[in-house]
Amino acid sequence: MPITTEDVLRWITQAAQVFHEQRDYLTQLDAPIGDADHGVNMDRGFRAVLDKLPSLSGMDIGSILKTVGTTLVSTVGGASGPLYGTAFLRAGMVTAGKHELDEADVIEMLQAALDGIKARGKAHTGEKTMVDALEPALAAARKAQEQHESLAVLLRRAAEAAEEGMKATIPMLATKGRASYLGERSIGHQDPGATSSWLLLKTLAEVAD
Repeated sequence: MPITTEDVLRWITQAAQVFHEQRDYLTQLDAPIGDADHGVNMDRGFRAVLDKLPSLSGMDIGSILKTVGTTLVSTVGGASGPLYGTAFLRAGMVTAGKHELDEADVIEMLQAALDGIKARGKAHTGEKTMVDALEPALAAARKAQEQHESLAVLLRRAAEAAEEGMKATIPMLATKGRASYLGERSIGHQDPGATSSWLLLKTLAEVAD
């Protein structure tokens, strides 16, 4: 079953709820290695997105994702706003005019989002960032497509790989962003950006299931 416009709206709505529920958890993760505001910022950004959703009914998926991106850029503080904003804007560009997404479309969307984050943050895997969750998620999605799995299975495997990538940031030494200032003290902490990336993919997988 493809992902429809209604599914995308449901994904964003549920993601806003998840970020509200996980606000304190994400902030606790951010406290030792960041500015202790990731949870607050993500909650505020997606609440602002929720306010826009009623006006997006009937729009194509690309337009919805672009609106999410521009809203996050203007409302989310720190590095997360520009990074997630760019991800959604890039995802919106490759889904422009579409009202349904199949497996290939979703992979193209994930690739565009990841490319946007890497270009904006100049980040690569192994640097303790959200890329460490998103890169393995994309690889898992591609493998599922090669195995001719359904879209629901593809997204579930992507979310599972993102979770593994998120957990793999714990022993990493941060070399990007605010956490990199801590040097060795960044080791032993789970990256909050990788965590919020996993939450987004997990929510999308649940919507598609």
